[in-house]
Amino acid sequence: MMNRRIRNKVKILILAAVFCMTALALSGCVDQNDGKEKADTTAEETEISTDDVETMLFIDDPQEKAAVEAAKKKVSAEENDVRIIATSPSVADICDRLNLDLAGVCTTASDLPERYADLPTVGTAMSPDMEIVSSLDPDWILSPSSLQSDLQPKYEAINTDWAFLNLRSVQGLYRSVQELGEIFDRQEEAQVLVDEFTKFYQDYKEKNAGKTSPKVLVLMGLPGSYIIATENSYVGSLVELAGGENVYAGSDQEFLTVNTEDMKTKEPDIILCASHALPDQVMAMFEEDFKTNDIWKHFEAVQNDKVYYLSYERFGMSATFRYPEALEELQPILYPEGEADEAKAKENSENASQDAENSDATAKYNETTDSQEGAG
Repeated sequence: MMNRRIRNKVKILILAAVFCMTALALSGCVDQNDGKEKADTTAEETEISTDDVETMLFIDDPQEKAAVEAAKKKVSAEENDVRIIATSPSVADICDRLNLDLAGVCTTASDLPERYADLPTVGTAMSPDMEIVSSLDPDWILSPSSLQSDLQPKYEAINTDWAFLNLRSVQGLYRSVQELGEIFDRQEEAQVLVDEFTKFYQDYKEKNAGKTSPKVLVLMGLPGSYIIATENSYVGSLVELAGGENVYAGSDQEFLTVNTEDMKTKEPDIILCASHALPDQVMAMFEEDFKTNDIWKHFEAVQNDKVYYLSYERFGMSATFRYPEALEELQPILYPEGEADEAKAKENSENASQDAENSDATAKYNETTDSQEGAG
């Protein structure tokens, strides 16, 4: 292992600039807004054409293509099997579908692919244990780009290659799939996944064509607080894909911190509540806040009983291959066609809240944290 680490250091020192560029290319591979503010009023106007989908998924930026090619050449030149660590459940799922072996995975309350069940765990996505990561001698570390500012300095300190994947949208998910397919020689597997998405969207885009787009406020809950999710977040991108109008569209940020008074000026038709972490705490927090914070009773969405809790397994921080299920969950919320749909939307919301309560996420997190501290 010592010889392997010395050899890696030499390569990193020689090619550091190239692989820094590689990681940055992967983290910024999709511009979901093209610099334009959204001012659409119907689902038909907000939908993305099939040609646009193909354009979004096509890697045409010269710098990005060069970076991917450079990474591909380095991987193909490795004498041994490439050792990869996936630091989030979403990234691990991508690796599984690309038929990639891993050297380590994140610690999570969510289910990981069965093939990775017996692998060493490196801590949570937000705070991997770098001693464990380093001990696994990785060639590549793959993480979501939402954590890049916190994690990149840590990865650089252990002299390894890394890539931060843009998982802020379904489109970003598939761009990352294609790029990883190129780098790790899994083009066929990647193309199968891309074809599945293209077929799905061709069928889905007609679903809400011509319907009036509801105005939607998306709240992303954290333990003890919540923030606004714009269309640049994964949950926000799902609302946009479904044809909903995000009342905080037009920002270049993924999330915003906004007070309830400002939210009231937007007067959303629907309020959606999702959880970033510890869903049992977050959903309980949301329910308590809507009961006790007096300002909420002035929102028309609250008066009209249009507040919905979203499944934490389908509406997280990172895009996953469960997006069809997420869109199916959104359908009766955004576009109810009668009492049956309205009842279904409420049933889904109640189930999401109950599942969060039953998740034991806080207990699992505390157990993991205690275990890591004990090991340290």
